[in-house]
Amino acid sequence: MNPSLKLFLILFISLEITFTSKLWANIIIILVALALLAVHHFSWRQFCWLIAIPFLPAMALFITISFFSPDRDWFYGWVLVSRIYGYVSLGTLFTATTSQLALARSLEQNCHLPSKYAYGVLAAFNLVPRIRQSINTIYMAARMRGVTLHWWSPTLYFKAILAAIQWSDQLAQAMESHGFVEGQVRSFATVITISKKDWLLLGGIILAVQFLVIALP
Repeated sequence: MNPSLKLFLILFISLEITFTSKLWANIIIILVALALLAVHHFSWRQFCWLIAIPFLPAMALFITISFFSPDRDWFYGWVLVSRIYGYVSLGTLFTATTSQLALARSLEQNCHLPSKYAYGVLAAFNLVPRIRQSINTIYMAARMRGVTLHWWSPTLYFKAILAAIQWSDQLAQAMESHGFVEGQVRSFATVITISKKDWLLLGGIILAVQFLVIALP
């Protein structure tokens, strides 16, 4: 599916389950998302992380609603738990099946997002590995001087921010040297189109979700 339509679909389903209280609909959406992740060769360790990371906030919310709220509504507590796992499953499915470059290109071409925002977000994602490497380098350099920097040390993040500012200036110069001019019409090396199949798939999934919300108890 087209990345922009896929993003719209994920956001639409997330809003749908936010404003409805259909437990079985949420469970089916979660199971479908997990099945699609399995088709895309999601490993069992990734599934374990997917279940473990939202567990504490989900259980805290369930205990609060089920035992400490005035109504002590167990059903609504499970609905909120299913919502959290629904959000996490849908978000993981989107990130696992959509490349950052394809999404940036689609937002620029299909949604007419300004190029500076599309490529700016893409550049920020691509700088994450360099930021991690820079933090490790700063940490090891401090250890060589006999200074131990912890993850909460302001010095560690201050030096990382200075390095990121330097990279941003280098990135701007690199984009200008490759012919990027803000506000000018650009050609595309890879054209992202929206086919009839994409529209039919989008409409079919939305109708299926509406059926689940309306038909299930």
